Amino acid sequence: MTGQAGRTAALVLDRASVAYGDVPVLEELHGTVYAGEAVALIGPNGAGKSTLIKAILGLVPTVRGRIEVLGVAPAHARRDVAYVPQADTLDPDFPVSVEQVVMMGRYRRIGWLRRPSAADRTQVAEALEQVGLSGRARDRFGTLSGGQRQRVLLARAIAAQPRMLLLDEPFNGVDAVSQHSLLEAIAVLKARGAAVVVSTHDLAIAHLACEEVCLLNRQQFGFGPTGTVLTPERLRATYGGRALELRGDRVIVTQT
Repeated sequence: MTGQAGRTAALVLDRASVAYGDVPVLEELHGTVYAGEAVALIGPNGAGKSTLIKAILGLVPTVRGRIEVLGVAPAHARRDVAYVPQADTLDPDFPVSVEQVVMMGRYRRIGWLRRPSAADRTQVAEALEQVGLSGRARDRFGTLSGGQRQRVLLARAIAAQPRMLLLDEPFNGVDAVSQHSLLEAIAVLKARGAAVVVSTHDLAIAHLACEEVCLLNRQQFGFGPTGTVLTPERLRATYGGRALELRGDRVIVTQT
């Protein structure tokens, strides 16, 4: 699907509503993210950001309207979508190397029963270089810091060569070096034509990495260019009946 000036629409939300069974979680979402662009999902805890990411993966049903991913229904696009969750299920004590973790991103393309080729190993090496960890390939995954492990998980997603990358709070608890590496890797993916969806509470990240912003709290409070949508008025509406302070580039929320 093409849109403005012939650009390819990677993600289309067309009056989409998402529910768990009979319980609505998100209603009336509307907006478009184009190939080579990123959108930041911003809203309070429990607003539905993770649920929207799962809906884009086809794991949560769209009960009204439409979600289209890379021109097809979400479940049909999974081969071209990579996902980095908030907390990975990989046990840090499991005896697996950094290189082996990143190679997991190739299995969808090469299959679990085939041996990785030289081209697969090249993709893994390039992914580790993009996140600044090429010198740690043989290290055990569990010996890395939390920020470094997050960078390895992003490298795993990069190695899959996705056309869309989904990131659920990737910057929580990471150090400045890891944050810089994550931002650089996102920029490289966008330059290669991938679309990126990232949930975050950090407004600076939205400004640095994203062309679009979607403000969520069970419904949509804004979707559009970062500089236009991220206003104090819209943020206060998104965070609802809570005290909100914009301190620098962060949203500080307390219960009223």
